[in-house]
Amino acid sequence: MSHKTPIQLRFKDMDALGHLNNANYLTFFELARIKYFRDTVGTEIDWNKDGMIIARATIDYKKPVYFNDTVCIYTSFLKMGTTSFELGYQLVREEKDGTETLVATGTSVIVCYNYKEKKPMAIPKSWIDKMAEN
Repeated sequence: MSHKTPIQLRFKDMDALGHLNNANYLTFFELARIKYFRDTVGTEIDWNKDGMIIARATIDYKKPVYFNDTVCIYTSFLKMGTTSFELGYQLVREEKDGTETLVATGTSVIVCYNYKEKKPMAIPKSWIDKMAEN
């Protein structure tokens, strides 16, 4: 996994049992995806022209995350089609000894979408070149 995004855990992210609520994993993957895209592709998106839609998202929970944990997400480019691409995520806990423990993995399939025409569109060439480099 190539791109690292630190995640700040908030008290409101926790559930009644004191660990990270399962619904927040997708939100954290979204934060990592946006940072990955900005850092990798580096362009502002005209959401009325060159939008994206999440077509599929997966999460595999490995270990619980608690409020005082320090976590980050590694994001990587997995594969590309004509109108869609797939990203992978690894949520890790940073341990006190400097090692990292995998706590969850996930993927998302993102479809490039033209909101004016209301249909999928080809992935912009500039995005393809920059994502393929990483």
